[in-house]
Amino acid sequence: MSVLGLFARPETALAAAKALTDAGHAVSLMSPYPIEGAAEALRLPRSPIRRYTLFGGLLGFSCGFGLAVFSATRHLLPTGGRPIIPLPPFLLIGYELTILFGVLATLLGFLICARLPAWRERPYASETAVDKYGVLLECGADGEAEAETRLRAAGAEAIRRGGELMPPEEGT
Repeated sequence: MSVLGLFARPETALAAAKALTDAGHAVSLMSPYPIEGAAEALRLPRSPIRRYTLFGGLLGFSCGFGLAVFSATRHLLPTGGRPIIPLPPFLLIGYELTILFGVLATLLGFLICARLPAWRERPYASETAVDKYGVLLECGADGEAEAETRLRAAGAEAIRRGGELMPPEEGT
């Protein structure tokens, strides 16, 4: 189960997310635009997409150079004393496939890391796409009340739990 707190300012949402992350909760941040410092506040690890790109690039270069070498050695065409495996044109083919495979691996890595396509329904608040900032706190069914009090204490304007939007109590 999850509880969503809506905030009017990105600084308060970021501070709430940092405080809840420091307390050991699983927190997600929803924002209409990227907020600087969100990755540090949520203690997100560095993106593994660059590893996909590196692996794709290395695989692409190996495949391109290997394909050219295989073709040249399979169908020998010795011409004018030139080598069977000339490096400049074969490196060019390897370079082109490095870029192709690197881009495809980056796209695949992005889809994997973003967990797309979404096979399950994820919590979403349409306000966070316009002018509000949401802090989504993952908790069990028994921890909803505690999560709600923590979000209210952090300054949430509204709390959404179980599909309904609840305004904050007076005096908090």
